Amino acid sequence: QVQLVESGGGSVQAGGSLQLSCVASRYPYSRYCMGWFRQAPGKEREGVGVMHSDGSTRYADSVKGRFTISKDNAKNVLYLQMSSLKPEDTAMYYCAATMGASGWPPSLRKRDYYYWGQGTQVTVSS
Repeated sequence: QVQLVESGGGSVQAGGSLQLSCVASRYPYSRYCMGWFRQAPGKEREGVGVMHSDGSTRYADSVKGRFTISKDNAKNVLYLQMSSLKPEDTAMYYCAATMGASGWPPSLRKRDYYYWGQGTQVTVSS
């Protein structure tokens, strides 16, 4: 069974940085999209940044230039480097992956993702 486990969340002051990690276990697909979503209290879950198996990435406008996705294929770990954090970035962050082959460009829609982690909380104080 595919398992996604996030880590790296925490509390930080505005302007600070955090790096989230997502370890993917027993993920059998060679073509896929993996990425990060977030959900703040009372809001819909939204796509933050995603990566296609071809290496291409896509980001939400709200995080462009501040967040960067990367992947260590040898370790099956997906990262989200977050810089210049703002209070509005406060949310539960989830790692997600598609079930195999995915369209291009990589999707930021949560409905296109099948596997989900449990989430890691990020809190940014002003």
